[in-house]
Order: sequence, then C-alpha cells, then structure tokens
Amino acid sequence: MFAAGAIALLLALALALVRAILGPTVFDRLQAANTVGTVAMMMLAMLGFLNGRPEFLDLALVYGLLNIVGTIAVLKYFRHGDLGDPGEHVEKQP
Repeated sequence: MFAAGAIALLLALALALVRAILGPTVFDRLQAANTVGTVAMMMLAMLGFLNGRPEFLDLALVYGLLNIVGTIAVLKYFRHGDLGDPGEHVEKQP
C-alpha cells in the first residue's frame, strides 16, 4: 500500500512541476507551487505514519498552514504590488 501511495504522490509532484515550468500565467505557477507544498505535507504525514512517529503529523499540519499563508501573501503581492497596508486614512505625500 505504501508503494501505491508513494507512486501517486510522486506522479502528482511531477505533474505539478510540469505545470510550474509550462504555466502560462503567474497564477498557474503559484498553484503548482501550492500543490508541491501539499504533496510534501502528505508525504511527511505518510512517512510519520509508516515509521510510527505521530509528531510528523503535527509537523505536516504546520507546514500546510505555512503553505496557505505563503500562498495568500504571494497572491496579495501580485494583486496589489505591496504587502504592507498603510491604512485607509493615510494620504500620499508628493
């Protein structure tokens, strides 16, 4: 069963890398990077299960949360061109 799961995850990783290289837009590449992070998270959880180390699942969950936060930060950067928010009432200086 491990071999089937590992092959499926490696196939998903290969397809995501192809999309990251050939993606016509930045958003396709970002989605591929997010998929690579998700596959890495699933591999980490699977290895923890197989080795009898439940703390790997905690690490996989933290990695998944960091993957989501990183994706949102990159999307915000590409949409607004800046990660900072000066606030609504701040006027721009000439």
